[in-house]
Amino acid sequence: MLSRTSPRALRLALWLIALTAAYNVVEGVVAIASGLAAHSITLLAFGADSYLEVAAAAAVGWRLLAPDEEEGERREERALRFVGVTFLVLAVAVTLEAILALAGREGAVASPVGIALLAASLLVMPLVAIAKLKVATDAAMPALAAEARETVACSYLSLTALAGLLATWALGWWWLDAIAALAMVPWLVREGLEGIRGDACFDGEVLCWCRSCWWGIRDCPRSCCAAAA
Repeated sequence: MLSRTSPRALRLALWLIALTAAYNVVEGVVAIASGLAAHSITLLAFGADSYLEVAAAAAVGWRLLAPDEEEGERREERALRFVGVTFLVLAVAVTLEAILALAGREGAVASPVGIALLAASLLVMPLVAIAKLKVATDAAMPALAAEARETVACSYLSLTALAGLLATWALGWWWLDAIAALAMVPWLVREGLEGIRGDACFDGEVLCWCRSCWWGIRDCPRSCCAAAA
């Protein structure tokens, strides 16, 4: 794929990957520290999730820095599989977190630092995900597209955690974030399995970033997906 990737697109992709990794390192530290201070399982798990995304970003960065096309193709497959594994680990972590929270009747604890962190993540990470997916589409980078969908997943977890914090504080609905997070587990598992198997909305020439492909819905109108189906 390196032969079809312009130097500008490669630089932009690497910049977005570096931004993702750096942001998630800081996010993880703040989430874990505030989770420990507030005794919040939600924030602790969110902090752990941040480091899964750092690992996925590092794998994709390694792929993008391949010295030639042949090595790039080998790294592409490995990076896709690694990102798939991180999706499955994330699914397990989310499930365990939600079960522990529901069994212990422990909702997200109101934490000003945690609320600020989650709000910031909701503002920043969806924009980064969209930018990565657009670059992946234009430059035919399936591994970057897979990692972008993990950024989407983490953005959704930010939303559920923030909703849980606010609902617990305002309404006493301690169970809300756990239920919302569990609703995402099937999507995480599907994305993980497709990454491990190497499935993608990609026919070697065009990578689709329509909403259907983004969310894994198999009704994409693009010819690339019709050919791959």
